[in-house]
Amino acid sequence: MEEEKKSLNFIEQIIEDDIANGLKKDQIRFRFPPEPNGYLHIGHTKAICINFGLGEKYNAPVNLRFDDTNPEKEEQEFVDSIKKDVEWLGFKWDKELYASDYFQQLYEWAVQMIKEGKAYVDEQPSEVITEQRKNPAEPGVESPYRNRPVEESLDLFERMKNGEFEEGTMSLRAQIDMVSPNMNLRDPVMYRILKRPHHRTGTAWKIYPMYDWAHGESDYLEQVSHSLCSLEFENHRPLYNWYLEQVYDESKVAPKQREFARMNVSYMITSKRKLQRLVAENAVTGWDDPRMPTISGMRRKGFTPTSIKNFIEKVGVAKRENLIEIQLLDFCVREDLNKVAKRVMAVVDPVKLIIENYPEGKEEWLETENNPEQENAGTREVPFSRELYIEREDFKEEANNKFFRLKLGGEVRLKSAYIIKAERVEKDENGEITTIYATYDEKSKSGSGTEESLRKVKGTLHWVSATHAIPVDVRIYDKLFTVEQPDAEKDVDFLNFINPESVTTIKGFAEPSLKDVAVGEPLQFQRIGYFTKDQDSTDSQLVFNRTVTLKDSFKPE
Repeated sequence: MEEEKKSLNFIEQIIEDDIANGLKKDQIRFRFPPEPNGYLHIGHTKAICINFGLGEKYNAPVNLRFDDTNPEKEEQEFVDSIKKDVEWLGFKWDKELYASDYFQQLYEWAVQMIKEGKAYVDEQPSEVITEQRKNPAEPGVESPYRNRPVEESLDLFERMKNGEFEEGTMSLRAQIDMVSPNMNLRDPVMYRILKRPHHRTGTAWKIYPMYDWAHGESDYLEQVSHSLCSLEFENHRPLYNWYLEQVYDESKVAPKQREFARMNVSYMITSKRKLQRLVAENAVTGWDDPRMPTISGMRRKGFTPTSIKNFIEKVGVAKRENLIEIQLLDFCVREDLNKVAKRVMAVVDPVKLIIENYPEGKEEWLETENNPEQENAGTREVPFSRELYIEREDFKEEANNKFFRLKLGGEVRLKSAYIIKAERVEKDENGEITTIYATYDEKSKSGSGTEESLRKVKGTLHWVSATHAIPVDVRIYDKLFTVEQPDAEKDVDFLNFINPESVTTIKGFAEPSLKDVAVGEPLQFQRIGYFTKDQDSTDSQLVFNRTVTLKDSFKPE
């Protein structure tokens, strides 16, 4: 039976139409153009997956181009983190480029536009320029400098470049249409004076191009065929095209800007400015805090590249924005981790269990599987002894028939070990159980093939040998915010919705093999959830972050 063909999304359809209309396949080129003014977040993964995914589909190069036109907010730290994130997601770019590579060419094109009467130097402050633009229903007011002589603008623009004027005193504006209903065409600013050092060009430039001017022309210089961006830039497309028309050579490819819906995920914020506030005001420990929606934070929490890419694929490429439930993201990581995470035993709320008829001083190393979902995952050995830790919630002195864990007089199987029966308990002065005493069936060892080992009991518990256990700090993460859309209310500071219980640290014990796991390695703490070793771990104190709980009722459509 022939496999059903997957339908094209609207961007793929645009590309297919362009090919049908004469665009050569070797002319197809994409780019991912982050601004290096913060860490990438979950929203960026959509743009990354779209651009690099199309690159793979059409066997076309994809550039990683940093739109570094604002030295006030850009740092090399952000450049490095962006490269690391894209690589971690499994994508390879063709060329590493920067808008700053084109500063000289952009300046020369701007000079040519002045000569052609299409740009002028304005000496008004930005507040006045903004006020003169008015609104879409009201014609804008022309600047008194709009028709100044070309020679005057050329002289002033060069002196701006040379640093002769103070910040905010002058700007270069394109001369387009002050009555256009599209506000972006009302003589937009092309250059502003900024006497700030740039992370790549140092102090060479005293003026910097605005994003709209630099972006499309950079696409053109790189011969990007399809410039894909989020929906907020749809109204910028006429300006993008107008700028291109000023430099376009018909023998070259004219980049085509097209827009897709941004991705908003419930209980998350994807505004870089607001993420910066979270970091600056110590609401989180840094850009890579596991509660952050940054790629580095998600990686530290234990998300896998596959889970994030599967999430993006399920969300799809749309033209309209909508709010994606965070449960879908959790579903995707849980689905992937179930396939790849090694099963280990850890007890996060321990109570001691002593098997009274197990010989004192004896220890065994019992075989247990690493991952039943993986055919070749193999097995490992875990130590077993007379004194164990089990989860406090796995024991009740008295319980009804629906409680399939351990109770006084009841039996359970210890995972990969023996069947035990709870006999009595010891309590402290507050009535809290400190020790459970049990007996074991010596012939019931898992995998031994004896009649006793084949006996069925309803409950199976995980455990850790007390004499071999290693102490671990377990960080339990919850949502960073208490509401689905923390920045939806314009008059309420989103920080008011910070969840005070978004992270709790508990002390537990784990099997000794966890000493050897690598930072970031996916693990399933059996019957508890999915975890990963954190970078804060030391030889004497291991730290594990919970990625996601073991089960959830969410079902994707």
